[in-house]
Amino acid sequence: MRLRVGIVGLGSQWESRHLPALRSLADRFEVRGICEQVAHLAQRAATELGTVPVDGFRALAAREDIDAILYFADQWYGATPILAACDHGKAVYSAISLPLAHDEARLLRQRVEESGIAFMAELPRRHAPATVRLKELIVTRLGRPRLLFCHRRVPLSGTGAVAPPRDRASEARDLMELIDWCRYVAGSEPTSVVSVRHAETPGGETDDYQMMSLDFTPADEAMSANGSGVLASGNGTLAQISCGYYMPRQWEEAVGFRPPAALQVACEKGIAFIDLPSSLVWFDGAGRHQESLESDRPVGEHMLLQFHRKVTSLVRAVSGLDDTLKAMQIVQAAATSQTEGRRVGV
Repeated sequence: MRLRVGIVGLGSQWESRHLPALRSLADRFEVRGICEQVAHLAQRAATELGTVPVDGFRALAAREDIDAILYFADQWYGATPILAACDHGKAVYSAISLPLAHDEARLLRQRVEESGIAFMAELPRRHAPATVRLKELIVTRLGRPRLLFCHRRVPLSGTGAVAPPRDRASEARDLMELIDWCRYVAGSEPTSVVSVRHAETPGGETDDYQMMSLDFTPADEAMSANGSGVLASGNGTLAQISCGYYMPRQWEEAVGFRPPAALQVACEKGIAFIDLPSSLVWFDGAGRHQESLESDRPVGEHMLLQFHRKVTSLVRAVSGLDDTLKAMQIVQAAATSQTEGRRVGV
């Protein structure tokens, strides 16, 4: 069955992820319209896919010849296209950052539930071939994760003396995805977070580095660890996440020098190193094992195929919404930890 879809926003991943996936899955998806705030981009994308640009996401969601909305970039729309899709009973594939405010997030969750639509949040790190293989190894060879080290070093954009403003929405989404990635690999929920940040200037609003530690020790064990009834680190799985924004892009040699593995996981019976999307090296008692998973289906295709199955299934599916909102709750708790200098329960 071909799903008739409308696209809202093209975004930074259009050329590298979404367009190739839609072309490869032309037997599963038929694009009926594209809504993009930059008119010439909308026209070009529409020409590439043999469809038409549409003026406004509400008009797109209201069309009877559309089954689902592929929300690839929010631009200035926020969550309103998702609410419009709910109003018209259209399934949603969302690649955007969901609202951080508690009331907005609760309203969105409620509207998706009440509408009965299928919903899938795009979480590419979960679906990357290396992550899928790692989860298999955890079950079969490596055992339970004990420590996770997740690093992201982001080169600053621009080449002049003054760098342009950073994309805070994109940075928040990156951090949320790293948190979700660690939750997924750990296979459980964190109970507390402690976080620190380094500002470019004393007391400054702009940071160039932040680090958080997620403790997956069950809450009752963490609170009894020091006998005081106060959350304390325990002996459960621990994940350390760090994001650095201190490397100017024009320092090309420095940017590429000895980058840390995107994710390092120390397990009960071995250790694994991941570089997305498809590089995995792991060690156990038998020595080193290196796997290249380039032959696996690209992550963009994999996620859209999952969405297709969810929409065409007779069983309603909401995937990733609670995971995304939980990750954003942890981002907020980390901000509280940075401000108040203490461990915060999540």
